[in-house]
Amino acid sequence: MGGFDWDLVAGTMAMDDAALDVFDMDRAEYDGRPECLGSRVQPDEARRLDTLVAQALKDGSEQYGAYFRIRRRDGGQQWTHTQGLVHRDVTGRPVRIVGVLRDATHELSESAARLGLDEGRRRRAGVVEGTTAALAYARTVQDVIDLLNDSHALEHFGAASLVVGLLDAGRITLVAEGPEGSFVPGTRFTRVDEPYPMSEVVRTLRPRFIESARDFAASFPVLWPHISGLGITSAAYLPLIAQARPIGALGLLYNDRTGFSEDERTLLVALGSSIAQSLQRAMLYEQEHDLAEGLQQAMLPRRIPDVPGAQTAVRYRSARLGRDVGGDWYDLIPLPGGRVGAVIGDVQGHDTHAAAVMGQLRIVLRAYAAEGHPPATVMARASVFLHELDTERFATCTYAEADLGTGVVQVVRAGHVDPLVREPDGHCRRIPVEGGLPLGLSAEFGRLDYPVTTLELDPGRTLMLYTDGLVEKPGADLDEGLQWLSSLVRRGPTDLQELADHLCEVVADRGGEDDVAILLLRREEAPGSRGTGRFRQHVAQNDPEALSSARHMIRAAVRAWGAGERADEIELAADELMTNALMHTDGGAILTLRIPGGPERRLRVEVEDRSSALPRRREAGEAGVSGRGLLLVEQISDVWGVEPRGGGKCVWCEFVLEEDGPGGP
Repeated sequence: MGGFDWDLVAGTMAMDDAALDVFDMDRAEYDGRPECLGSRVQPDEARRLDTLVAQALKDGSEQYGAYFRIRRRDGGQQWTHTQGLVHRDVTGRPVRIVGVLRDATHELSESAARLGLDEGRRRRAGVVEGTTAALAYARTVQDVIDLLNDSHALEHFGAASLVVGLLDAGRITLVAEGPEGSFVPGTRFTRVDEPYPMSEVVRTLRPRFIESARDFAASFPVLWPHISGLGITSAAYLPLIAQARPIGALGLLYNDRTGFSEDERTLLVALGSSIAQSLQRAMLYEQEHDLAEGLQQAMLPRRIPDVPGAQTAVRYRSARLGRDVGGDWYDLIPLPGGRVGAVIGDVQGHDTHAAAVMGQLRIVLRAYAAEGHPPATVMARASVFLHELDTERFATCTYAEADLGTGVVQVVRAGHVDPLVREPDGHCRRIPVEGGLPLGLSAEFGRLDYPVTTLELDPGRTLMLYTDGLVEKPGADLDEGLQWLSSLVRRGPTDLQELADHLCEVVADRGGEDDVAILLLRREEAPGSRGTGRFRQHVAQNDPEALSSARHMIRAAVRAWGAGERADEIELAADELMTNALMHTDGGAILTLRIPGGPERRLRVEVEDRSSALPRRREAGEAGVSGRGLLLVEQISDVWGVEPRGGGKCVWCEFVLEEDGPGGP
């Protein structure tokens, strides 16, 4: 018996000498990490142990225990028992497991002996039970085949190899071929009425035990000449029956024995029944998974549009092992004025319904954004739509609207993980975004306010949006996952496509059990230009956050467009016009900054409102605290004026910019 101390935060496991002896491992071989023990634990047993420990950590259990098999240096198997005690911090998060390991082979052998089983029968019965338990974790047909080959069930039954065929529309398709070099040309697909052993057991629904090479040659003269050189001395072919209908056949081939006892036949039939149930479950899983994955791929954008002034990369990785595909999605939406909308989201659940809801939600978000609504409104309307969709699902989402001319990015978050920004030098940081409730829930509880966070994306910076499957790690909280991701991005490739591939590869190696969607957006500097973009934003009345955000973006736009010494004057004039509109009219204002064409390089500020009453300049007097707005605009701008706009008006002013001012080429 030996002890271990597993630090879940650091990912290290200290083991004493006795524990290493149980694993038949030298101290020099062990690097202090639990992954190092994987060479001793059989793959199916490792999956079972990982699931057991993860469940104990998740459901708040204080301890767990399990029997499992390891392979010793000499190739023999050993039953081992582990018992672990889970330690948690004050928040309930698991941080440490302390436990013991012991060799349980003798214990299990004595238990079997007390039941009166002879060693051979006990071993074969244990193989059937162990194989059946392991098959419960197989998800695909290939998982079943790999498990049968890796679990050493064949060697315990004395079989040299196995062949498996699945029935489809009256034909048997070979999915496991048997020993190397044994494939018989023309047998990849065979009919049920052909003279082959698998065809016979599928037709009769009865197992066929071939006692000797002579029996094989006499019973199947068409097949025997092709395999007679493989040294096969006997074989057992079993029909795979699930829900009272055949789904295929299994063949076990032997090269060192003849005949089968009654006990062996019974155990083999039991093994065939277990394999049949697992194969049927795997086939249904693959069908459902392919259907959901196809639906999801159809719902995702067929292509990502080219975005002038930016590089982009998107990836979607389906968690094929462990769960069905879910409702993760990404989208990139071209918007007027050199802007682009970037969306990342995740609908609750992992099934076709989640994928269907995702598709509808993606289309709605794209439509609201394309209509010109500000980010907070886009998110609020999408939440109302999901709430009225007659579904119990909710969704987390992040929507970022980027003006690539100015580098200003407005971000709103609905219960989603925070985005990251990667600097040109590789440094990566988390961007705290004040968020609202997930889509659907905010509408249900009447909390549709989504605060807008504004950031500046300088040329060379990369905005990174992703779903939580990228940062979730067993035994670790979200903050630790984000730190891990930041470190991974910092060390990753500089090319966006290579970085996206690298992130997906790491998640695949880690064995992530959730879907992952990634969207990367890197702003580029327009060659030979100071920027000639257009910036437009709606500012509602009684919304100090919107006013503050507009001021921030005015400052960024003016700087990006190379206003030089006139930057402060432009900011002041734009602020005065906005304030006048909000104070003296009903409703909000629409602010537009743009550089019109012409021989002179000019910057134009426009503020639209819904009042048809024309503004008038008035003297404020020495003690006046208002009334100087238009006078100030007139003094600092080169020209200003008023234009009617439908049911309202537009107050504008223009500034002539220096051709070779700061920020020029």
